[in-house]
Amino acid sequence: MVTRAMQILQPEGCARPRGYSNGIAAEGRVIFVAGQVGWNAACEFESDDFVDQTHQALSNVVAVLAEAGATPDQITRMTWYVADKQRYVAAAHEVGTVYREIVGAHYPAMTLIVAGLLEDRALVEIEATAVIAD
Repeated sequence: MVTRAMQILQPEGCARPRGYSNGIAAEGRVIFVAGQVGWNAACEFESDDFVDQTHQALSNVVAVLAEAGATPDQITRMTWYVADKQRYVAAAHEVGTVYREIVGAHYPAMTLIVAGLLEDRALVEIEATAVIAD
């Protein structure tokens, strides 16, 4: 469910993106979620599998949002950092399934960056911004 204070920005004539939005305009209380890696609440990695770490990282994002009273459908922007492009591409279908399980069918503005991550075992890190309508 997208709140009325959120508008998906889809320029006329531009192809509709798959799995993200080109932009979102929103009004309200802004929640900034720091990059979340695929470790549990004790800061321990339970898996070195890309999909498992993505599941945990997204779950961590949702847990931080919940602290502010926000839900995944209020996310306006996500930035994904992955350590290995090929692992991401190889797991893209499963990542999409995990994403829909945790976030739902809401696709904010997103960017994916291939980068070295601070935590040695981290395969993915996800940060998000959400807006709670006034």
